[in-house]
Parts: sequence; structure tokens; C-alpha cells
Amino acid sequence: MAADDAKNAARFQVLRSDKVNVRAGPATSYPIDWVFTRKGLPVEVVASFDTWRKIRDIEGTEGWVHQGMLAGRRSVIVQGKQPSPLRAEAKFGAPPVATLEPGVIGRLVRCDPTWCEVRVDSYRGWMTHEELWGVMPGEIVQ
Repeated sequence: MAADDAKNAARFQVLRSDKVNVRAGPATSYPIDWVFTRKGLPVEVVASFDTWRKIRDIEGTEGWVHQGMLAGRRSVIVQGKQPSPLRAEAKFGAPPVATLEPGVIGRLVRCDPTWCEVRVDSYRGWMTHEELWGVMPGEIVQ
């Protein structure tokens, strides 16, 4: 993959600060459309221009942020309308170590093509890719 292609490939990162201005375009001369106020929130980087990254949140809202406001570590958001179990093992039917509400943010530890290991506070367990936003379908994370 060429360097420009890799730089522009969709990927997930997290917000580095509790206050991140999201702009209409890739420069400080563009107006601020909104402000994120949740450090560690996963966002999808969908485009790059110079030191600016176009991001998309879980609701599909897009805008531009300076690359310095993003960190390379990974987190995920529990998605859906019902609570989901954080399982003790990467298999269906494994006992839950916790039950997580939609919107809970967890630290992504690793993923195989079906399951992701997630850490939320002192809990660590497994959820499927489909239960999470912040990983590509089938993505392997080590």
C-alpha cells in the first residue's frame, strides 16, 4: 500500500482531550460545527489533508479535527438498544463478567475475526464485533 493510500485509509483512533473542536473544513479558518467533550471516544478517520483528519462518530456525523487531537490507542463503544454481556471467554454461552449498557466506552485489547477482548474499568472480557463500534468487521487487532 502506498504511503498516501495508507494515510487516507479508514481507521479508528480516539479523542485525546475532553474538548475537541470539530470544524467544517481542514483549517482553523473554517467554523467550528460542534465540540466533542468525551476524552477516549472512538472516531473513524475517513480522510486526511495535511495535518487535519476528517472523522466520523458512531452516529455518522463528520467533521475535521487537527491530528494532534487524536491518539492512536483504540477504544470501542457498546452499540445496540439492549445491554450486552461482557463474556469470560470468546464463545457464545460463556458466563458474563459484566453487563454493559449501550454507549459504554471500553479499551480495545485485541480482536480476532469474530471476537474482541475489551477492558471496562476493572472488568475484562469478550464481545463480538457486531456488539461494538470502533472496529472494522472481521478486523484483527493484536
